[in-house]
Amino acid sequence: MTLLQIMPDDAPDTVLLRTRDEAAIAQALRERSVSFTRWPRRTRVTPRTSSAELLDAYRNEIDELSADQGLLLVDVARLHPEEGAQWQEKAATARAKFLDEHRHSEDEVRFFAQGTGCFYLHLDDRVYAVVCEAGDLLSVPAGTRHWFDMGPVPDFCAVRFFEKEDGWVGDFTQDSVAEAFPRLDALLRAD
Repeated sequence: MTLLQIMPDDAPDTVLLRTRDEAAIAQALRERSVSFTRWPRRTRVTPRTSSAELLDAYRNEIDELSADQGLLLVDVARLHPEEGAQWQEKAATARAKFLDEHRHSEDEVRFFAQGTGCFYLHLDDRVYAVVCEAGDLLSVPAGTRHWFDMGPVPDFCAVRFFEKEDGWVGDFTQDSVAEAFPRLDALLRAD
């Protein structure tokens, strides 16, 4: 179930709001110009589900969102647990890459088709940790400082939307703020 936890950016142990209520999550994020909605689950996604099958299952929603927001490119990003040291190294490298605060020149729009991941949005003097799960669609405005944690054992599949081919290029802030905040696994253990 989706989770929102809001903390001061200078006091990560202080929880200002923690909720799993979808309406409360949508409202809190909307107040900060971040869009959160849910799409119905159209298919069960497994490691064997192809990107084409996934995109076909959500074709109506993808086409409508793309037309409404001028999103020209759509792809699928996924990591599923596998056995062996090579996968563990790949997963650790992927996780570390996104744990540093950065921003993008266009909106970051993600639909979680399977699994879990946490977007940390650094909005003024607050950090909004948004744990996304299957069915969640999150749209973060361009220029928003943020980081992403896919967990110690990444297991997710997300549809990504872009306005242009180089839309994901990250502008890393060099701010170490992300290091102080609880990771995805700690947020989930707090229940």
